[in-house]
Amino acid sequence: MCSIFGIFGLQPGDDIQALRRQSLELSQKQRHRGPDWSGVYHDDGAILVHERLAIVDPAGGSQPLRSADGELVLAVNGEIYNHRELKAELAQDYAFQTGSDCEVINALYREDEPASFLNRLNGIFAFALWDKAKGRALIARDPIGVCPLYWGHDREGRLCVASEMKALAPICADVAQFPPGHYYEFSTDAEDGGPRPALRKYYDTAWRDYAAVEGVQLAKDELREAFERAVHRQLMTDVPYGVLLSGGLDSSLVAAVAARYARHRIEDNDTTEAWWPRLHSFAIGLEGSPDLAAAEIAAKALGTVHHGFTYTFQEGLDAIPEVIRHIETYDVTTIRASTPMYLLARRIKAMGVKMVLSGEGSDEIFGGYLYFHKAPNAREFHEELVRKLDALHNYDCLRANKSMMAWGVEPRVPFLDVEFLDVAMKMDALHKMIDKGSAGAQRMEKGVLREAFDGYLPESILWRQKEQFSDGVGYGWIDGLKAHAEAQVSDRELAAADKRFPVNPPQTKEAYFYRTLFEQHYPGQACAETVPGGKSIACSSPAAIAWDASFAKMADPSGRAVAGVHAAALDASPS
Repeated sequence: MCSIFGIFGLQPGDDIQALRRQSLELSQKQRHRGPDWSGVYHDDGAILVHERLAIVDPAGGSQPLRSADGELVLAVNGEIYNHRELKAELAQDYAFQTGSDCEVINALYREDEPASFLNRLNGIFAFALWDKAKGRALIARDPIGVCPLYWGHDREGRLCVASEMKALAPICADVAQFPPGHYYEFSTDAEDGGPRPALRKYYDTAWRDYAAVEGVQLAKDELREAFERAVHRQLMTDVPYGVLLSGGLDSSLVAAVAARYARHRIEDNDTTEAWWPRLHSFAIGLEGSPDLAAAEIAAKALGTVHHGFTYTFQEGLDAIPEVIRHIETYDVTTIRASTPMYLLARRIKAMGVKMVLSGEGSDEIFGGYLYFHKAPNAREFHEELVRKLDALHNYDCLRANKSMMAWGVEPRVPFLDVEFLDVAMKMDALHKMIDKGSAGAQRMEKGVLREAFDGYLPESILWRQKEQFSDGVGYGWIDGLKAHAEAQVSDRELAAADKRFPVNPPQTKEAYFYRTLFEQHYPGQACAETVPGGKSIACSSPAAIAWDASFAKMADPSGRAVAGVHAAALDASPS
């Protein structure tokens, strides 16, 4: 994973060399994402800059990637996990110039329409492709938005794209997020029959509609095997890697499956020994945190080389201004959870690890957040899952990607593998609900997932109650942040919050504190509008507040806000 920066729509009379220097300076603001090498391309129509984090083909995969004839230029942030299969399926010969997994995008562009070939990619990506011969550009982002991408226009109307907002905010008054699952295609000369500028959605699945999944059951073996394939695919790497292990269900399942494949190299179809056969796992928390204790149990059972780190409240508080600068949001729950992850990423990088697998996405697929206990029926449960998946690029994906990439560590998320998503989301949500599973009453959230992996983990981990990461690192973390904000923000300031912050005015002193830090780095309405608003109960969408009358009175993103559910489930155990 890396960073990209591009300017399109250059015109005769533009000072290309000045724009090239500006592009390099702006791209440098993202260099934490790609500390290994920098590449730049320019011609009379476009400029592309790439900051590389070398994961696959470290010696020869530098970008921008160019076709043999020099006419196609590609800058990618991401990984294409099924690149070998896609290369084998090509209808035309293509002269690959590198061993990069991403170069297959150039080959596919040559023989297929964007909407078609983009849906064939299994990976996480944000890319900008320039077809010099035709004067055409193609910009696209992965289906869920695991990889960040922003766009806007400079004062001369040129289109600009970048992996992070910090590279565009200085020059684009209209900076915005590029939507996941979409592509933008345009031609500098539409008269030649090329595409007119248009933003199009390419990722649209039948399972988004509850009617398409109603009544569908799924065998446990099918669910388990689909997830195992996803983890196996995402072990594609030529550098040392590890797993994040909080001791919760999701990260522990990722670690458990990774441990089964870690001794062999998947690039050789598991026929040779892995270059780094010992699987390393990483956790962080305040002294005495629930996650650290649970992670030790999981790591011992799985046989990973485990590294548990502690941080103090003051260390976390000191990091928050830099965390907000990196993650580019003022969302409360994202900042709470991003801070320990940011500190953990620094520790991981210091150990020479460049890629980690993580457990994001499971809660959005199986209804793992505690407020899902209150879902009134399967249809509303399913519709909330879809809403949560649609919003992931603003929350957990943003947190995982930008917190880790602040130190040049690439996060991968097997639960959001598109093949696994299609399997897990085709199941009727009735079988994901508490006390309404097809096999009888489920004892806890995500019961169908827990049962599918029976025997893979110690029972205390397999049936551990849901802890949101910002809670699991230690309950004193959130309580301390609230107390600090109380001392920093006056009642009068909070009462006038809508005057200072007309876009998504903060509702609490903690939110106000974060918003002031965000504004220092990202002033202006456009930057503020890149962050969603609305009330939440334990990470719910605003729509789910209606599920329980008590939710509206105690809305807070912490999982402990659903206090009755949390307490009631603490004693749950398989029987």
